[in-house]
Amino acid sequence: MITKVKGKYVVGFDGTDHEIIVDGEVVYQDGTILYVGKKYEGDVDETIDVGNSVVCPGFIDLNALGDIDHDIIHLEAYPEAQKSIRPSEEYYNKGMHELMTPEEEAFKSLYAYAQLILSGVTTAMPITSMYYKEWAETYEEAVAAVHNAGRLGLRLYTCPSYQSGFGVYTADGKYDVRYENEKGAKGLERAIEFIKVFDGAYDGLIRGCLEPERIETQSEENLINTKAASEMLGCPIKLHAAQGRVEYDMIRARTGKSSIRYLYDLGFLGRNVGIPHCYVAAGTRWGDDADGDDLALLSETGTTAIYCPVIIGRSGRYLDSFAKYRRRNINIAIGTDTFPPDFFQNIRTASMYSRMVEGSAVGSTYADIYRAVTLGGAQLLGRDDLGRLCKGAKADMIVVDLDAFHMGAIDDPVRTMFMVGSRTDIKMSIINGRVVMKDQKLIGIDMEELKEKGQRYYDKMKLGYLERDGFHMPKEEIFRTSYKMR
Repeated sequence: MITKVKGKYVVGFDGTDHEIIVDGEVVYQDGTILYVGKKYEGDVDETIDVGNSVVCPGFIDLNALGDIDHDIIHLEAYPEAQKSIRPSEEYYNKGMHELMTPEEEAFKSLYAYAQLILSGVTTAMPITSMYYKEWAETYEEAVAAVHNAGRLGLRLYTCPSYQSGFGVYTADGKYDVRYENEKGAKGLERAIEFIKVFDGAYDGLIRGCLEPERIETQSEENLINTKAASEMLGCPIKLHAAQGRVEYDMIRARTGKSSIRYLYDLGFLGRNVGIPHCYVAAGTRWGDDADGDDLALLSETGTTAIYCPVIIGRSGRYLDSFAKYRRRNINIAIGTDTFPPDFFQNIRTASMYSRMVEGSAVGSTYADIYRAVTLGGAQLLGRDDLGRLCKGAKADMIVVDLDAFHMGAIDDPVRTMFMVGSRTDIKMSIINGRVVMKDQKLIGIDMEELKEKGQRYYDKMKLGYLERDGFHMPKEEIFRTSYKMR
């Protein structure tokens, strides 16, 4: 079946960069694009006319939330409660356990992936919280996530995450890690097995990647073995690093090096490696100049920095700066890492912080950030058929409505939609040639039921904080409301 999508504007790809085609058309067959331009001369079986809209590549979210977010609890936690919202050493010593049932854990990814699709994400590399886990993701959770992604039609890079240590807060209120290296090694083995089984599933929508959680919770041996496994499997790696000063100081105390330098010296960095956050780096305002120039190491190895502007911005931090990293020839992809997974908000935030540092829009425009969301993400994945609309690319696209009154006067369509729009302005999502969302409704999904189950999951997850708190703060102090509630 050959399908044509017509729109007032199409963001095509000229072989080098995105381009805007006025009164454009995208034609695809069996999940692959046949034509992008102004007038397709061949016959089509179906025409979808989206009117005054932008048809553009969907978002590639390389740090996508794979569960139900806890950041609404952490975002405005008072200083005295900060140590109580992380798992405690007391909880670790007492014996950690799974808080949620297998059925609840199987559900969470369905809820999360539904949110991603509604937000225009067409390719996701998920992350889930370890705070309420016995140790890390289970194999069964990851299998359920694959089937949920297949059901929804989401393109997914995944495996069960794993770690050699568990982060805890000690009795004196300091962050530390308790290591059980055998668990890390077995976690990597499970991830390799998973990738061998599921890579290519659901008509190629599911692909493997290795996700070894945070740098400080990995043994050196597990990092080395992860890199070797990625070369053997031909898959990307995602490792959280350079994401906070506590981690930076912990790695330096252990190795005498910055987080990025440590990974470089291990031979871990490379073109198939993505580092979420990656902002506390030597040579930037957040790292120490005495530790060298981490940006040079990222550029030399072709490692991708996965910038998550909103979640970092909530803590008062930012990449120093987006334009600077790109000038240093560092590939940048974008992740959301929180709720809502709204790329309009993330693109605006990234641009704003970069301009504050740079004092100029040069290199910090919405168009620059959108390149990172699409082409930058595709570069890490090694996919020249994603993140662009051109002949031979996958038919992954979203339709952003420009007709609503709140959009105002339309100038440059890309600048307009990212300045004014939000995820609720996405009226259609097509992944691998399949319409998976229309008018903010997911095809074949009871969204009211999803919403009710999601609330029940969140309420149970929230109560788990009380069990993990080694300081035994009263519930009303940990979960302090914005105003008095009666």
